[in-house]
Amino acid sequence: MMKERTADLLAILDDDTSFQLALQDLIEAEGMSAVGFGSAEQFLESEVRHTAACLIADLRMPGMSGLELQTRLNAERCTIPIIFLTGRGDIPATVKAMKEGAIDFLTKPVEKNLLLAAVDHALKKDRITRRRTQENEELMTRYRSLTPREREVLPLLVSGLLNKQAAGELGITEYTVQIHRGNIMRKMKADSFASLVRMAGKMNPDES
Repeated sequence: MMKERTADLLAILDDDTSFQLALQDLIEAEGMSAVGFGSAEQFLESEVRHTAACLIADLRMPGMSGLELQTRLNAERCTIPIIFLTGRGDIPATVKAMKEGAIDFLTKPVEKNLLLAAVDHALKKDRITRRRTQENEELMTRYRSLTPREREVLPLLVSGLLNKQAAGELGITEYTVQIHRGNIMRKMKADSFASLVRMAGKMNPDES
């Protein structure tokens, strides 16, 4: 479950303390909050990876690199958007970072307008991700309120089977399926059968 993000909190990861502080000042001058880290390991030990809305990270650092950190976060299903900065960027690293979901890849010294544009993109993406995650969690809460039999009926109905056909699949009466269908619609808070189909398409019952 995604922890609640702090609005417009950015994490800055760079082993160059002076650059880290300068970047933090720039971000805070734009009305946002920022917290700095000197290593990927330090960042991973912090709860900020769950609460920040964006991570600005140096690509190459002592210890765990920015790309290794990105791989670790992806493995943990941490959805924080990442903007990479580097003074020694190369094409393979850029391609890998972008394929893994990085928002942008900027070279040092970074141009202020380019960085702020990337941050704006990252914050918008984070808001969309958080909204979708919240919607999915709400849907899964409704799904978990269904009885085991209702969970059996639901996929049959949304697959297009008629009540009579679903009844035949489960070895129950058509009337019983109608009762289950009404309960499912009510518990899932579906105002139409079409909306129930859309809900079912968004859910991943294996996570319940």
